[in-house]
Amino acid sequence: MNTSSPFSVTRRAALGLAANACALAALPAWAQSDRPLRVILPVGAGSGVDTIVRAAVPQLVKALGGQAVVIENLPGAGGITGASALAKAPADGLTIGVISNNHVINPSVYKKIPYDTLADFTPVSVMGATPFVLVVNPAKVAATNVRELIALVKARPDGYNYASSGNGTVIHLAGEMFVDEAKVVIRHIPYKSTGAMVADLIGGQVEMGVVALPAAQAHLKSGALRAIGLCGKTRSPAAPDLATIAEQGLPHYEIEGWFAVVGPARLPPEQVKRIHAAFTTAYSSTEVKEAMARQGNMIHPSTPEAAALYFRGEMTRYAALAKKAGISLD
Repeated sequence: MNTSSPFSVTRRAALGLAANACALAALPAWAQSDRPLRVILPVGAGSGVDTIVRAAVPQLVKALGGQAVVIENLPGAGGITGASALAKAPADGLTIGVISNNHVINPSVYKKIPYDTLADFTPVSVMGATPFVLVVNPAKVAATNVRELIALVKARPDGYNYASSGNGTVIHLAGEMFVDEAKVVIRHIPYKSTGAMVADLIGGQVEMGVVALPAAQAHLKSGALRAIGLCGKTRSPAAPDLATIAEQGLPHYEIEGWFAVVGPARLPPEQVKRIHAAFTTAYSSTEVKEAMARQGNMIHPSTPEAAALYFRGEMTRYAALAKKAGISLD
């Protein structure tokens, strides 16, 4: 299990925030381009990462000294379509991307991808994370906590299903991680989207699944779904009374939906500093902090160096999990 979360290394980043902001102001005029900053999102409009980035655009424009920001959604193939476009973009500071866990999962589940996941990108910052929560349909599963759920599943081997938003996704691996840690057998049912997965969870076609907390909150409040436990290392301010799965007897269970800013390979250091400063400034603004809190997201920008180490660590642990689960996609 990887324990080198960038959020545990970010005290230095926090202390350097003011310096980064000053560096942004001090950059020469040529760095403040009249051309827009193109932000590639390898996800569809309305998805979690899309919502997170769009909420910060006005403050990001301000932090960039008025430079326009254009969001370009390029979903497809688990993020490979968007990442391919970013890898081919010029390293001039005018095109960047915001990636998530799937970027470092893909090399372990796809037989071939058209770029090098690490070498063809420049880390800028792991900006933060969205908590995941293990939920059940209360009409189908009587369990209210991890211990009870494990007991139910062990009493009926192959009697329960868990849903995911697709084969090889981080949600799929979150489910496989629970199966592995709990030493149980639960059948995987992949869906083509989070919306379809949640609809069938509520309808009772599947008994359980891992969902991003913001997507589950309304259904937890209405009673349509029941939370078993948070999937991250710590509790979420958005649901402070909800215990983590680790707290409930599976101490090594830890997974969350992180998001990170990257550029094409060989992005010049001055551009890395400029973009890092702009994103950390935008996400530390009151407006964006409030938007992130409403969504249940946690913002802890890392340094570029910490981001690079984190990507490698995440690739390693997801590769081990994917191999153990036998996940392979064409």
